[in-house]
Amino acid sequence: MKRTRSRGLLGRPRAFDVEKALERALRVFWEKGYEGTSLSDLTEAMGINRPSLYAAFGNKEALFGKALDRYVERTIAFVRDAINEPTGRGVAERLLRSAADMVTNPRNPRGCLTVRGALSSGEEADPIRLELALRRSEGEAVIRERLERAKREGELPPGSNPADLARYLATVYQGMSVQAAGGATRPQLRRVAETALRAWP
Repeated sequence: MKRTRSRGLLGRPRAFDVEKALERALRVFWEKGYEGTSLSDLTEAMGINRPSLYAAFGNKEALFGKALDRYVERTIAFVRDAINEPTGRGVAERLLRSAADMVTNPRNPRGCLTVRGALSSGEEADPIRLELALRRSEGEAVIRERLERAKREGELPPGSNPADLARYLATVYQGMSVQAAGGATRPQLRRVAETALRAWP
């Protein structure tokens, strides 16, 4: 386990667990979004002072990037599981049903970090919004590629558009994330998933 030593009060060296500190930062960003999270929120949750934060992680934007990498690595599994379904219809079903469960997982903050983290204003957050948009588009591209294969294999109607279908799934998922953050329950979002699937070609 990686540990970092920094100078504490009165010059005493202090060791802290970098992985645990990063995990705590992730939860704060997930709960409050990028702009809603202050440096004081981070240092309190991580159990370190500002100099230690800067020394170990860089500035707030750099810390958010590291937390986002951890989040994406952990949650992208549900997309991988979905695209491994044997049919295009199976991909859509697995994706939306898993999304409804993921954004309402009681062990985590509600919603999705790549969606909630972007709900901010102000020019200083522009790089964060762009990064989050990139992460979302990367996930959408993976789904599009899988649906293109489904079309080639005859699982989708000839006139269907895999790019539009991938964007449709991404839009429903992102909407469910916003709904979950606002208090929507897992059964409610599962019903949203089933409603969305009725429009599948």
